[in-house]
Amino acid sequence: MGADFLMLVVALAAFVGTHFLMSHPWRKPLVRSLGEKSFQAVYSLVSIVTLGFTIVAFQRNAPAPMLWNGKAVVPWTLASVLTYIATALFLASLTGNPALPGARIAGLSAILPKGVYRITRHPMMWAFALISVAHILVAPTPRTIALSVAVIVLALGGSHLQDRKKDKLHGRDWRSWLKRTTFWPDVRQAGKLGYYWIIALLPWLLVTAAHLVTAHEYAGIWKPIHEMRHPD
Repeated sequence: MGADFLMLVVALAAFVGTHFLMSHPWRKPLVRSLGEKSFQAVYSLVSIVTLGFTIVAFQRNAPAPMLWNGKAVVPWTLASVLTYIATALFLASLTGNPALPGARIAGLSAILPKGVYRITRHPMMWAFALISVAHILVAPTPRTIALSVAVIVLALGGSHLQDRKKDKLHGRDWRSWLKRTTFWPDVRQAGKLGYYWIIALLPWLLVTAAHLVTAHEYAGIWKPIHEMRHPD
């Protein structure tokens, strides 16, 4: 293991670890000693610093040979499907999501889950996880795998810890929501996304098109379109 990759692992551990610690076991004592506003400022500062550390560490790792051919048809197609699903989940999660900061929890026990919440109670976090899996499929290099795994742990591990925290804070209301929803996505309920399957198309096309500018790689359907227009 090279020094640059070790630095990336340390940066990712710092980014994920401080998020978990400051969101859960350290939150109450820090809020008690600093006050809510000062705590939020410290939390934001730590997040910015550790994110900056992660970005620098990621960039210091030169792209290594892929563990498999991520540009082949199968991994590319799977990744494209996953990112499209993730886009639909993310857009649907922006409405009526009790897991979002500041969302109203009181009275949640009287509400039956609808739409995307019939699939999972954490659609936004699953969207991030699916995007991370997609990146592992198409760019299976050590630095990409490390970053993607860290995002998956942060998204899904954070969701699990959030469930436990909200259970303690809100009792019956959140407990009822837990019983009526599922953490792991129920693919049998995919139709509950309804019109979000259509709404997601344009954002997905735009984001995958922007990938060429941000990452200098074709993504989604733009890769086969490019190859058809410019055959070898």
